[in-house]
Amino acid sequence: MPPAPPFGDFIHPFRIEGLGVHGRLVRLGAAAEGILAPHAYPPAIATMMGEAVALAAALAGGLKFDGMLTLQTQGDGPLGMMVANVSSDGDMRGYARFDAGRLDAVAMAGDAVPALLGEGHLAFTMDQGEDTDLYQGITALDGATLADTARAYFRQSEQLETAIVLAATPGDDNGARAAALMLQHPPAGETEEDSWRRAEILTDSVTTAELLDPALTPSDILFRLYHGDGVRVFRPKPLRFACRCSSERVENTLRSFPRAEIEDMKVDGRVFVTCEFCKADYTFDETAIETLYAS
Repeated sequence: MPPAPPFGDFIHPFRIEGLGVHGRLVRLGAAAEGILAPHAYPPAIATMMGEAVALAAALAGGLKFDGMLTLQTQGDGPLGMMVANVSSDGDMRGYARFDAGRLDAVAMAGDAVPALLGEGHLAFTMDQGEDTDLYQGITALDGATLADTARAYFRQSEQLETAIVLAATPGDDNGARAAALMLQHPPAGETEEDSWRRAEILTDSVTTAELLDPALTPSDILFRLYHGDGVRVFRPKPLRFACRCSSERVENTLRSFPRAEIEDMKVDGRVFVTCEFCKADYTFDETAIETLYAS
């Protein structure tokens, strides 16, 4: 059997011509692998984390901004926190914190949000740098899935009807993959309600297998769903896994601590720092620490 074609890492904007609705299809291959693989998450955590980064990319793809969009969940379930960053340049990273002991007792039965995340909140934050105000939206973790929670946020907080389908696999012969298909109802008067309902029904009919199938191109998927109404696919925007950690950033962080706290952090005379996003390790011996404070 020939190998599957590359899955790709892109946001694919499109328009359903006959219904007057715009949408975005996100597919993550190497980017999903780069985010998930270093952590060796259990399958349930990796799947939810893959959905989170795909959702973050779908949200970022609908915004015109210069900076960083961050999606974060925080709850009282075994999966206590997820963080996913997407920059306006397409750089992505993310990580999850979870309690492995509590995870063993979870029986999800399809209700991943209440089982894994529990009660808590989902937050979207857009940071466009210094001299700008942060924009943040927060909603309760409401619904069986992460897509349900995002839909509830847009409906309740933004008064914007939204269709979202998320899919992820922690990895197989083709590696980790994640995908998101997202439509949003345009402002009142631009799309008839019946047209929106049709677009929503068609979107909800896509399967996880289709979204994650390397043999299907994005155009294949969109044509299958919307060909009866005419679909036009625009130029894709590339995405990539890229962590922003560096020796310089870690040094600046350590330099901000009082010297006494640095001494408490030492193990066998050295300070060890591991990036939560990419798991890169940074080690500072006595000489490196002296250099930090001398500079």
